[in-house]
Amino acid sequence: MYQFIYYVTDLGFAVPPPPPPPLFKILLNPATTFYLRGLQRDLGVSSNTVRLELNKLTDMKLIKAQSDLLVSSTSTRTKYYTVNTKHPLFNSLRGLILQYVGLDQIIEHVLDKLGDLDKVYLTGDLALGNNSPFVDLVLVGSIDKSYLYRLIEKAEIVISKKIRIALYQPNEFTENTLKEVGVFMKLMG
Repeated sequence: MYQFIYYVTDLGFAVPPPPPPPLFKILLNPATTFYLRGLQRDLGVSSNTVRLELNKLTDMKLIKAQSDLLVSSTSTRTKYYTVNTKHPLFNSLRGLILQYVGLDQIIEHVLDKLGDLDKVYLTGDLALGNNSPFVDLVLVGSIDKSYLYRLIEKAEIVISKKIRIALYQPNEFTENTLKEVGVFMKLMG
């Protein structure tokens, strides 16, 4: 029998406990590929712990394992994993992760109300799959900055994280701009 434990936040809301770190990291940015040693290093846990979690997720068919021969031309035997976005539980689990991080609230309270917004990208630690007190976003569009900042102030209270924004006009933004940022995840556009 499972026992659900909820934590009470400073604002008095009951929230579920954080998800297990490997699942959190994997589902936050499903476009990335990952491997055992990389997850071990990023999460700071033993390789056996990560291996057991990866085996469980592979057995559930939530992630897919692939040989490195498909990914690179080296002859090492590293096994890479990708998220199975066609799994029936993928959208539900990812939705829970986005709720935990607060991205669903940002989309609902800020991005949907801005109007002329062309593209939105998540960057920084959250795009890497690491929890962070900051949400880093790149916004592309013609937006009223004062209205944006009022919405951000409200959203920061709801999600208990600071939101950092890089704002570009459509004519000054290129995909090369994101290459300088590093890892990113497209949220809109």
